[in-house]
Amino acid sequence: MSETLTNRYEFIFLFDCVNGNPNGDPDAGNAPRIDPQDLRGLVSDVAIKRRIRNFVSLAYGNKEPYGIFVEHSTNLNTKIALSHEKTGGMPPFKGKKWETSPKKSKEAARWLASQCFDVRTFGAVLSTGPNAGQVRGPVQVTFARSVDPVLPLDLAITRVAVADNSVKGAKVGSEDFLKWQEEQPEDELRTIGRKSLIPYGLYVGKGFISAFLAREWGFTEDDLKVLCKAILNMFEHDRSSSKGLMTVHPEYAFLFKHVGTDSNPEQRRSQAMLGCAPAHKLFELVESRIRRKDGVSVPRSISDYAFPSLDDIRSQLPPGVEVHLMRDFAS
Repeated sequence: MSETLTNRYEFIFLFDCVNGNPNGDPDAGNAPRIDPQDLRGLVSDVAIKRRIRNFVSLAYGNKEPYGIFVEHSTNLNTKIALSHEKTGGMPPFKGKKWETSPKKSKEAARWLASQCFDVRTFGAVLSTGPNAGQVRGPVQVTFARSVDPVLPLDLAITRVAVADNSVKGAKVGSEDFLKWQEEQPEDELRTIGRKSLIPYGLYVGKGFISAFLAREWGFTEDDLKVLCKAILNMFEHDRSSSKGLMTVHPEYAFLFKHVGTDSNPEQRRSQAMLGCAPAHKLFELVESRIRRKDGVSVPRSISDYAFPSLDDIRSQLPPGVEVHLMRDFAS
């Protein structure tokens, strides 16, 4: 592994969704998430991190040091127990819980961070079984938000087959289902379904990387490259009919790196870790320059927008901060 990260970073990236549901809300019948006040679309931080995890798992085979802790359909306590076994053995079980010391919990958490990319990147709650405490990861992601209001549509679709369970019993087989099918009118063998989508939405995602937490949990320069690669490619292997066409646009994915200004090397390193400008000011250099092109009232593609160039952003940077395209770090 490469050296631990020693600079603070922020990142901002643009992605869009065409004729799909970028992030359904289970409390609203899985309709696309929106802000009810201004009708702008939302994509949760959890949805973004899930896609990053999925890409890393695919690209690196879910093997250490790029294993994934939060996997689909797994028991998190399995890996927590393994972390204790690898660091001196399971803690004693007394009463209704395992009793661990802070030192033992920290050792188990550090082992998991060394094995699992998502633990040392995003952090994890490790206190659900054999307590290994909590990891506050160096990389944090916000809800993504659309540039303009989006229009959620709830469309009816025809399903040309049914999945009826009225034929029941311990001895029921395929012949019984076939007999039921042949007895039904044709119209009874079709049904109506629903599909939720937005015609188009351009979203802005944001994130932060703490050099102090990177040092604590071993997030490295190589991990940063993997993170950038995963963000740029997170939708390429996450295709489904419900999501339409979702794309991260690499020419509009920027990484702000704090490098410091002091002539004293020690002070400069301290500035690079602490940061040289507020994150929101750096994000504004991108967001404030995104606009719809003249004559476009209803955007339907990314070509309906104008964006700042890398040189535009560099010309407005505060001292001690660099800006790079994420794809240059992902290579």
